[in-house]
Amino acid sequence: MITTLDKGTALIIIDLQKGIVQLPLAKPFNEILVKVLNLVDAFHEVALPVVFVNVDHTGAAWSKTRKDSNQQRPTTTVDWNEIIPELKATESDFFITKHTWGAFFETELHNELQKRHITGIVLAGIATSIGVEGTARQASELGYNLCFAEDAMTDLSAEGHEHTIKRIFPRIGEVDCSEKIIATLKSI
Repeated sequence: MITTLDKGTALIIIDLQKGIVQLPLAKPFNEILVKVLNLVDAFHEVALPVVFVNVDHTGAAWSKTRKDSNQQRPTTTVDWNEIIPELKATESDFFITKHTWGAFFETELHNELQKRHITGIVLAGIATSIGVEGTARQASELGYNLCFAEDAMTDLSAEGHEHTIKRIFPRIGEVDCSEKIIATLKSI
């Protein structure tokens, strides 16, 4: 449950890109998109940054390691890693391309947030137990105050989403619905 947000808070949206939103998801994507767009509008309204993160694992070291052969691999299309067009950025927003599950490893995300005096992060996106959790763990290690918009994220499985929401996120931040996060944002 959300108690407060830092005055320097950024919204980070994980992997809402053309290839990922086409995967079979635990929640209908259109429901997630409405919540994400509401958060984006609220952050823009109070002039706080929005970070759009996509993943491109091409050539990443982890993509060359051994894995169980039964793991699903996404079908690669020409525009697989492009952010979906519904997410309209402003000049204060920025884009990060990550190559691992977390958005901080070998990217400029931490530096960009520090330049903007950001101490808090609201996270949303896909997949709760992969990209969102990976980014959250790294942000926690860096000392950011975290808030998770539970209704603005989903996973490839309901079990993965629920486990992360109930077991991982409460240990490193606060979990609430986007409506309450927006109300808290407008009160800081």
